[in-house]
Amino acid sequence: MSDSPPTARQGAEVAVIGAGVVGLATAYALARRGARVLLLDRAPGPARGASFANGAQLSYAYTDAMAGPSLWRQLPALLCGRDAAFRARASADPDFWRWGLAFLRNATASRLRRNTLATLELALESRAAMAALLARHPIGFEHRVAGKMHVYYDAAALPAAAAMIRLKQAHGVNQRLIGAEEAAALEPALAGLEAVAGVVHSPEEETGDAWRFSIGLLQVLRDDYEVQARFGFALRSLRRDGSGWRLETGDGQAVSAGRVVVCAGIDSAALLRPLGLRVPLMAVKGYSFTAPCGPAAPAVSITDTSRKLVFCRLDDRIRVAGLADLNHWDPAPAPARLAELVAMARASLPRAADYTRIESHWAGLRPVTPFSSPVVRHAGEGLVLNIGHGMLGWTLAMGSGERAAAALLDPP
Repeated sequence: MSDSPPTARQGAEVAVIGAGVVGLATAYALARRGARVLLLDRAPGPARGASFANGAQLSYAYTDAMAGPSLWRQLPALLCGRDAAFRARASADPDFWRWGLAFLRNATASRLRRNTLATLELALESRAAMAALLARHPIGFEHRVAGKMHVYYDAAALPAAAAMIRLKQAHGVNQRLIGAEEAAALEPALAGLEAVAGVVHSPEEETGDAWRFSIGLLQVLRDDYEVQARFGFALRSLRRDGSGWRLETGDGQAVSAGRVVVCAGIDSAALLRPLGLRVPLMAVKGYSFTAPCGPAAPAVSITDTSRKLVFCRLDDRIRVAGLADLNHWDPAPAPARLAELVAMARASLPRAADYTRIESHWAGLRPVTPFSSPVVRHAGEGLVLNIGHGMLGWTLAMGSGERAAAALLDPP
């Protein structure tokens, strides 16, 4: 099937802006409902941004909001740069301060609970949608139910972790707090770690390569649903044109569409601003590297809560992801930060990976809202937003795609 889109004269029924994992999931939800879909992305292929080499974890149970009461205790270290995993860059931009103040307003116990449960509801919808997709289209992306362990080294953090477990257990989540000895029996890679205070075990968590999934889903969309895709389409403006929408690039390319879903990640804020739509998105830059498995590579996904690292096994490789650079808008990897990530991983699990043979590295901009849940809503005539997934884009993509399709095809 040709990748050429409908001409501007013919138009498309629905244009989905962004072909990351969220955009592809949205296109699938729309096409399955019978819509004629055109995918647009500035990159040369799908999932080249925040979806490309993320932490690879489908964290359906771990949906804890970023902002909570503990943030106030951690704030001095975060602002002074004493936490190696976190960097914040101040800015005179009013949007930076608006976002920051909104983030702090969410750092309360009640809002932590509300925001966590809102994301959990979407995550469970996403897990069901992923299962339904794979039952119909068995895409290969190194998918498995690996389970997940959050390793705590600070005993003072365990009461809050236990309270969060109880909150989510009431909503059907399989998660419990275990000791270091039981954790090492379940995952031998943790044996010998010193000063482990406790481990949150989520045995039903899943893993998979988001980029491989995206490649496979795009092929399904082309072959089974006649979805068209246009890559290298550097969208600069989106505006109403009669009863529909006109999408234009800086070099004069144009596409018309009856309706539009914006799934453009961190670029969405600038794209929507000329329409009078202000969305609270902040770039949080993250890093990862992929290396061959070491002699004690974990089978279970591991999160080091002290260093804020995740270790995820993908067949014979280990993906290590971490770091959070707030208000950093350049997606290019910074060599010094990559070196820090590797050093932190060595200190955390020295035998998990062959750190001398790193195969690839990556950095990407995660679009984070102050409340840690995505914005999925009707935003105007024929316009729906599906943005702001933060660190959980891979986890929430299928569920938010279903919500976005419903909002567009059955508006309020």
